[in-house]
Amino acid sequence: MKKNNEKLKIYSGGIKKFDKIYPSYVNIQNPKYIEVDNLFYSGLIAVDYYREQTDLLLKNLIETNINMNISMFYEKQDSYKMIKELTYHIGNVGLEIKETNENRQDMDIASYTYNDAKYIRKEMQVNNEDLYFLYLYIILYDKDPKNLEYYLNKIEGISQSKGIQTRRANFRQEEIFLSTLPLMENKDILKEASRRNILTSGLLATYPFISSTIFDSNGIFIGTNIYNNSLVFIDRYNTEKYKNANICIFGTSGAGKSFYTKLLILRYKLLGIKQYIIDPDREYNKLSDELKGTLIKLGPTSKTYINILEIRKESIEEGENGYLATKISKLIGFFNLIFGEMDEEEKAILEEKLIETYNKKGINFNDDSLYKKDKEKIIKEFKGPKDMPILGDLYNILGEDEKTKKFKTKLIPFVEGSMKFFNNYTNIKFNNDLIIADVYDLGEENLQYGMYLFTDIFWDKIKENRNEKKAIYLDEIWRLIGVTSNKNVASFIYKIFKTIRKYGGSSVAITQDISDIFSLDEGIYGKSILNNSSIKTFFSLEEENIKILSEFANLSEKEKVEIKSLKRGECLMFVGDDHILTKIESAEIEKKIIENKK
Repeated sequence: MKKNNEKLKIYSGGIKKFDKIYPSYVNIQNPKYIEVDNLFYSGLIAVDYYREQTDLLLKNLIETNINMNISMFYEKQDSYKMIKELTYHIGNVGLEIKETNENRQDMDIASYTYNDAKYIRKEMQVNNEDLYFLYLYIILYDKDPKNLEYYLNKIEGISQSKGIQTRRANFRQEEIFLSTLPLMENKDILKEASRRNILTSGLLATYPFISSTIFDSNGIFIGTNIYNNSLVFIDRYNTEKYKNANICIFGTSGAGKSFYTKLLILRYKLLGIKQYIIDPDREYNKLSDELKGTLIKLGPTSKTYINILEIRKESIEEGENGYLATKISKLIGFFNLIFGEMDEEEKAILEEKLIETYNKKGINFNDDSLYKKDKEKIIKEFKGPKDMPILGDLYNILGEDEKTKKFKTKLIPFVEGSMKFFNNYTNIKFNNDLIIADVYDLGEENLQYGMYLFTDIFWDKIKENRNEKKAIYLDEIWRLIGVTSNKNVASFIYKIFKTIRKYGGSSVAITQDISDIFSLDEGIYGKSILNNSSIKTFFSLEEENIKILSEFANLSEKEKVEIKSLKRGECLMFVGDDHILTKIESAEIEKKIIENKK
């Protein structure tokens, strides 16, 4: 105890007021490790490096999930003195090389020393570099000495693969322990073994702040780095760091993309951010109940209706003009889905009939016509749902002209048939911070109509207030930008991804069908949406999908292998310029809410 108390003075310095931070127990009897408060510490000294180092020395060490402290010391040397010593050394070694028998075994070593000295002198004299002494120490710790031994072997192997030769600090564990504490102690007995020369340019290889994780100060928690368990926090609305707040979420069925999306919705709901979700597979209904959102069902059995022809006040920003012109351009895209790809003449005829339909309701290209009148005076009350035309009105007008009767025929299901719920006045309001559009009942063939309708509505909500943060989630986006869609619709979706940043918004593309999102027009719309998303999240994918994705995304060979081998809930994230393997993490209460478990 007396001996231990004496050793404790090293840590205390006799300052009793710091007793609370001092260890209660220190054992330095074993030459292989030092024991401090039931933790075993063992150190490694870096004693040599590759002559030419082109990579970061510590990157692979820091990315391991091993408890360690790393300490580096730099000592700048006097340039004049070092050049003088180098010149003297070069002269002596050069003379020795000339006079010595060339068959000596140490000739190569002498030549290396000679050339290195000349190189260092040249860099110092010509390129004005400084010379430093570098000291690098690594100490590992664990509760179990056996685990500690395993970690030591692992770090020695990694270090050697990176060109760092290490030596165990046996009989010097106390000194290396102190050297890796924030005490700025570098004992002479360690210096003798670890001192190595390094020029200013070489210091780049020792840069220690290598972070393969993301920690945005105002971000939400996403998960942990798979390699080193560091936390991942992302603030996608940080306009100073990211070009936009858009996200792409790709993954095969069961890989975890739906859970991740719901987790984002849940966490951003707590922050008061408005969110609008288009749900073709009825995955978010229970989440809506838990978060007190508004659930809108569109289908044959639903009692909620939305009028595709309705012009909403928020469809253009305050101070702008062109309500009817904006609406008609969107409707051309919608009717392209129903009528098939129209040529320019057909579009012109349809536009004529749309203008006539609105005129019959007293709506024209003068924006004042969208406001109610009182004794011929405009009042600041926008026309309501019942003041708008519906599909039936257009249907009747199309039937009056031989050139458009084919359009009327194709509208029969939407006016008189199985989808006549499209032929109604809007009877719901969109005034909740969380709105989920359930289009599951439309069936596989008709989903795109409902998805486009809600995308149009939610886009208007996004533009309503530039100062509010909001997000639109497009699940199974391939239906809107794939080969089953058309250029007008795909262009509209691309426009959302390209311009939503200006309105404080974020658009989220979710799909498991990678091939389909790149199937229209040689994939230009899918590629544009991918490129206009600052955050890309790739869950596990089949090899065929990885090949397709790699044509449009900058995937390395290593990343292709990683995506294929990801487990459920693991993903490769591209966040700005950072690429990071992440395990999505959630609290138990979040998991219960998402999975609807009581």
